[in-house]
Amino acid sequence: MTTTVTSHRTRPQAQPSLRARRLPWYAAPAIAVAALALSAVIVYGTDIGGLVLVVVLGAILYLVGLFAAANAVEGRRSARNRTWSALIHSAFVLAVLPLVSVVWTLVSKGAERLDVNFFQTSMNNIGARDANGGAYHAIIGTLEQVGIATLITVPLGLLCAIYIVEYGRGKFAFTIRFFVDVMTGIPSIVSGLFVLAFWVLIVSPWFNDGRPSFSGFAAALALSVLMLPTIVRSSEEMLRLVPAPLREGAYALGVPKWKTILRVVLPTALPGIVTGVMLAIARAAGETAPVLLVAGGGAAINMNPFENNQSSLSLFVYQQAGDASKYAPARAWTAALTLVALVLILTIAAKLLARRNRLSR
Repeated sequence: MTTTVTSHRTRPQAQPSLRARRLPWYAAPAIAVAALALSAVIVYGTDIGGLVLVVVLGAILYLVGLFAAANAVEGRRSARNRTWSALIHSAFVLAVLPLVSVVWTLVSKGAERLDVNFFQTSMNNIGARDANGGAYHAIIGTLEQVGIATLITVPLGLLCAIYIVEYGRGKFAFTIRFFVDVMTGIPSIVSGLFVLAFWVLIVSPWFNDGRPSFSGFAAALALSVLMLPTIVRSSEEMLRLVPAPLREGAYALGVPKWKTILRVVLPTALPGIVTGVMLAIARAAGETAPVLLVAGGGAAINMNPFENNQSSLSLFVYQQAGDASKYAPARAWTAALTLVALVLILTIAAKLLARRNRLSR
C-alpha cells in the first residue's frame, strides 16, 4: 500500500512595511501660508486688529491645521510630535519678531542722521531751526561714565562673588547675598538720589569752593550702584558652575587656594563672567535718570568727568525726543542706534577677549 504525501506550498505572506506614511515636504509651508491668509481675512475683515494679531492668530491656526493634517496621515503620536515641534519654532519666531522690529526701526529711522557731522559736533549753539548738531559730547560722556563705573564695579563685584562662593560661610555671607538681592531691584532713580545726596551735596563742595557740583564722575558712581548687584550675582553663579574636581586637583598638587582661584577657577568661569559684566554695562549705558540727576546734562563737549555738567547718549535721546524742533527726532533715533551699536561692539570685543584668555581644555 502506497501512501501518497501531498506537499502544499505555503503562500508567502506580505512583509510589513517599515516606512510609515508621512506628510509631503510642502505640507507644512502650505498650511502656514493658508493659516496666515485665513488669519488676515478674519482680522482685517472684522477690523479687530493689525499685523501683530494676524501673526499670532496665524500661528494658532497653523498649529491646529498641522495637527489635523498629521493626525489624518501619520497618526496621533506623530501629530503630537509635529505640533510640539512647531509650537517651539513658533514661540521662537514670536520672541524674535520684537527684536527684529526694534532693530529695523532703529536702522531705518536712525540712518537719516548717520553722517560725519553727527559724530564730530555737539549741540552747543545749535538752534531749533538748525539741521546740524550731533552727539559727540554725549558719546564722550557715555564712554567716560560707563568706563569709570566699570573700573569701580568689576573688581568689587568679582571679589564679592569670590568671597561668597569660596570663603563665605555663615550669617555674614548670607547677609551679603541678601543685600545684593535687594539691590538688584532698586530703581535707577533711587541710585541717582543717593549719589545726589551723598556725593553732589556733601562731598563735591569740598573740591569746589563750598559749592555743589554736577559731574560725570557722580553719574559713574550712580551707575556703579546699578551695575554692582548684576555683576555679583552673575559672577557668583558662574563660579558655582566650575566643577569641584578642578579645585581638588589643584589642591592635590599643592597649589594654594588663592592661586587656584586665580589660575583655574576664574579662567574657567571667565566667559560667563564677561556676559554678566556686559549685561551690567548695557543696563548702565541705557540709564537716563541717574545721569540727569547728578550730571545735569549739557550741550557742550566736556572731556573732564570730574568737573561741570556732562551728557550721555541715553540722556541725549531723552532730550531730543522731547524737543520741539523738527530735526530733533532724527537726532534721537541716530543716537539710539549709536548706543545699541556701541554696546554691541563692546560685547563682541569682550567675548573675543574672554575666548582667547579662557582656560585651555
